[in-house]
Amino acid sequence: MTDEPLYTKLGFTDAEWGLLVGLPQSVLTAASVATPDSARKTRHESEAGIDVISDARASASTLVAAVAAQLLSEVGDPELGEEAPVIEPSDPIGYAEDVLGRAAEANALLTAKAEQADAETYKHWLVEIAESVVGAASTGGVLGLGGENVTDDERAFRDDLAKALSD
Repeated sequence: MTDEPLYTKLGFTDAEWGLLVGLPQSVLTAASVATPDSARKTRHESEAGIDVISDARASASTLVAAVAAQLLSEVGDPELGEEAPVIEPSDPIGYAEDVLGRAAEANALLTAKAEQADAETYKHWLVEIAESVVGAASTGGVLGLGGENVTDDERAFRDDLAKALSD
């Protein structure tokens, strides 16, 4: 006798679950590379996004809590001292477009298969991850002083993500 995976109990196929589990890390990466930064700032952005993902394990949404738990088991759990890899796509614009396409696909999937509260919580969570990442490190300035907190490119990615998740 085998135990049925939680995602099948929630009504998702293996491929659909893979989309939902992979998307938060992809949103984190796309938000981080929207504006090129130093390695230190990129690491800071990544940590901010991982913190939002980690906190979601305590979500009241079964879907969000399960996605967060599985994602962290795959990329590294900060509570165990593990560090998630920093992904640096060779084509940041193409990567962001791909992430937005997958977000729209997830939106349609959630509309069709998830409880409305779970769907809305998941979508809000993805935008929260992007918000956290783009606000984590200023760009420009000298010796950490000045600069833009959120650049136009970062704002555009966050806004495009919110639109992809609301259409």
